[in-house]
Amino acid sequence: MSEGTRGPETKISKYKIFNYILYVLHTGIQWDQLKPYKNEVHWSNIYRWHNKWSKDGSYEMLFKFSVEELNDYGKLDLSILHGDGSNTLAKKGANNWDIRGINIKKERKP
Repeated sequence: MSEGTRGPETKISKYKIFNYILYVLHTGIQWDQLKPYKNEVHWSNIYRWHNKWSKDGSYEMLFKFSVEELNDYGKLDLSILHGDGSNTLAKKGANNWDIRGINIKKERKP
């Protein structure tokens, strides 16, 4: 994970900041609802670290190196591999028509 070159040192470790980020991403809470332990850091500072790490490629490097390390130690099972990360949405009240853009109200009028 990248670190800043200027300014004061952070009061808490990058490990704790990363765990707060994981908590927000896992639970789905809003950033401003995050309650750090004993107010050791403001939620906006944790968001800034998340924003910085997501833009500079730190998360991608972390994922890449962790997968490589698991593979080096023989702990990566490649017999089953799911590579699709897409989501399929079913909108509430959607109809089964193949044509998009049909006005349902006009179609239902007698």
